[in-house]
Amino acid sequence: MSDFLFDSFPQIPEKQWKQKIQFDLKGKDYNKTLLTHTTDGLTIKPIYHKDSYQQINAFSKRIDFNICQSIFISDEKIANYIAITAIKKGANSILFKASEPFDISIILKEIPTNTEIQFDLQFLSESFIKDLISHSENYKLFLNTDIIGHLGKSGNWYYSIQKDFEIFNNLIDLSSKINITSINTNHYQNAGATIIQQVAYALSHGFEYLNSISNHNASIISFPINISFAVGSNYFLEIAKIRAFRYLWNLISTDFNIKSELHITVTPSKRNKTLYDYNTNMLRTTSECMSAILGGADTICNLAYDSIYHKKNNFGERIARNQLLILKEESYFINANKFADGSYYIESLTKEISEKALILFKDIEQNGGFLKQLKQGTIQRKIKESADIEQQLFDSGELILLGTNKYPNKEDRMKDNLELFPFVKTNPRKTLIQPIISKRLAEKMEQERLKNET
Repeated sequence: MSDFLFDSFPQIPEKQWKQKIQFDLKGKDYNKTLLTHTTDGLTIKPIYHKDSYQQINAFSKRIDFNICQSIFISDEKIANYIAITAIKKGANSILFKASEPFDISIILKEIPTNTEIQFDLQFLSESFIKDLISHSENYKLFLNTDIIGHLGKSGNWYYSIQKDFEIFNNLIDLSSKINITSINTNHYQNAGATIIQQVAYALSHGFEYLNSISNHNASIISFPINISFAVGSNYFLEIAKIRAFRYLWNLISTDFNIKSELHITVTPSKRNKTLYDYNTNMLRTTSECMSAILGGADTICNLAYDSIYHKKNNFGERIARNQLLILKEESYFINANKFADGSYYIESLTKEISEKALILFKDIEQNGGFLKQLKQGTIQRKIKESADIEQQLFDSGELILLGTNKYPNKEDRMKDNLELFPFVKTNPRKTLIQPIISKRLAEKMEQERLKNET
């Protein structure tokens, strides 16, 4: 008997499978009955077979993934203590967020040099970033400078388009080895962009940086970059999304003759997270982290189940970190490198997402590029149109969030538990462009429930 069980069975061609399916449908139309379509035009088939399998070499290069802890710097000593504690508890990556300059030596004190350190600075200071680089030379450093992402999210440049890009290019000149730049696409997903839009906008977003670098210093041959994605609960599509972007990014960076070392950092989406029956958020973030791992994420920064209404707390952060530790060590996802490679279904989704995203990317470039379309409001309008469709599906009950629009616990009370305002905040201010606003699907329904709580 063969060592391989499959060798004991005859190969059945795809055509024969389809004939059997058509027979079982008893005259019903195959395309109308069994093919489903996503809101951005992806077609999901009932069967995927090697006869129609087309490999596009979208394989992951990741060997392992880092477990990241996000920390906001309000007090340097406290932030440093939280970071060291997180590392002792299993994290090997720290994402420091700051709204103003801080004492770098205190922040990095006693943090092991084998730790991945990422910074998300909500300000732009060339002198401070240079100082940060000099203090962090022993770490695997990610500065995540994203002037375009800041424009899209806030509606304004830090200073002006000329000064922001001048600082950006000056920083790039410092070193071809330091990961200075980021493409932060989280707000696209959290605002309601489709998967095709997320991939295409991320490409166009990064293309602006490649153009700037090429025009500023044509001698640059290496350009490491960190791409930040938010992933939702559409398990297989999210796996394919990450793989499709890696494949397409390698294509366009090659056209610039630039070796672009890509690092992918993923966090679960806030868009599908809920205030009521909040423990369901742990189920959502677990499956979303699994998508990130199988999609080939290099670093995963999990979202605490109570993050939309609680201030940072040890319990929520410990649970979020332990979810990743359980996946990595106890569920053996540490060995999950390239597990999705060769799956006919995932490979087909990757190919379809790549093709459709590339068409949208080319359309953006032919119409002036990403910055021009942001200025015109085209990107914002397209995201809003997609978000409105998704919101309608949720409001009608076609898109289900358990515990919210399906099987809600009517005895659940949340009014006295809110430490943070969990809804879209309005802050009227003058902006150059319309900002891209993140909004959760359940907000309207939750506001009604809070209003009616006794």
